[in-house]
Amino acid sequence: MMKLTRQLTLIFIAFIVCFTSCNNDDDSTTTLPVSNTIADFVTNNANYSSLLAALQRTELDKTLAGDGSFTVFAPNNNAFETFLDGTALDDVPTETLRQLLLNHVIGDRVTSNMLTTGYVKNLAQESTTMANLSMYINTAGGVVINGESTVTTADISTDNGVIHAVDKVIPLPTIVTFATADATFSNLVAALTRDDQLDENYVATLSTANGTSPAPFTVFAPTDDAFASLLTELSAGSLADIDEATLTATLNLHVVAGANVRAEDLSSGTITTLGGDITADAAQATLTDANNRVSNIIVTDVQAANGVIHAIDKVILPAL
Repeated sequence: MMKLTRQLTLIFIAFIVCFTSCNNDDDSTTTLPVSNTIADFVTNNANYSSLLAALQRTELDKTLAGDGSFTVFAPNNNAFETFLDGTALDDVPTETLRQLLLNHVIGDRVTSNMLTTGYVKNLAQESTTMANLSMYINTAGGVVINGESTVTTADISTDNGVIHAVDKVIPLPTIVTFATADATFSNLVAALTRDDQLDENYVATLSTANGTSPAPFTVFAPTDDAFASLLTELSAGSLADIDEATLTATLNLHVVAGANVRAEDLSSGTITTLGGDITADAAQATLTDANNRVSNIIVTDVQAANGVIHAIDKVILPAL
């Protein structure tokens, strides 16, 4: 009987040892969690191979594989093909490509329900001040970025942020990009593009890339309400009632060439514009024209790649 008891005890001990050993073996083969970063998503989706190639060439794939929180508006292969229009991706200068890609990235997680109509900053930079560029988001009918790229699939969640698929590559914005995308400036655009202003070629001038004279620009942009007040002030029925010479002189007074003057760099005193001198009061955020009319700066630092826009509430006029 004692011998049988001893045998049963040995069998029980052997079972315990085997069970413990087996459990330890299972623990040693536990798999790590699968990585699901923004870079992983782009890598694992063949429809984004052009985006992946661009990210790898600029080494931004490492950024989007790392820690942080990002929002990426991701163009697919068709979007890149349309944007490049026959140009090989390798022929795009690396720094130009890097800034183009950063123009699609916000440095925080922004889901679709957090997007509202207005301006946000992305990670691209203006070359003379290194200020982050703006993006104009319009949510009136879906989500449209800078007036030309539409979100087709929103809220693709990843470990380090969120992806919104877009149907077009988002070019680096110019002053003209924001003027045309933001309906607040529709009357300004109408004035700039009026038939008798075509010789001034404002659209081409204000689209000039940095590094080419006369860029960069600082533009004091009157809102639609400012233009409506101007028509009342001049007893005019519409912009068509303002003569060519006066309109040209007026528009020139709103543009400073050769400087990207942000709000923090604006100082009190004389500002020389394309149309002559105006006076700034930095403390009050106002501009005074030759007629002692005062314009308030109501929105600052809408940053394009070739200059900066500050919205004002009254049109600046030449001496009347």
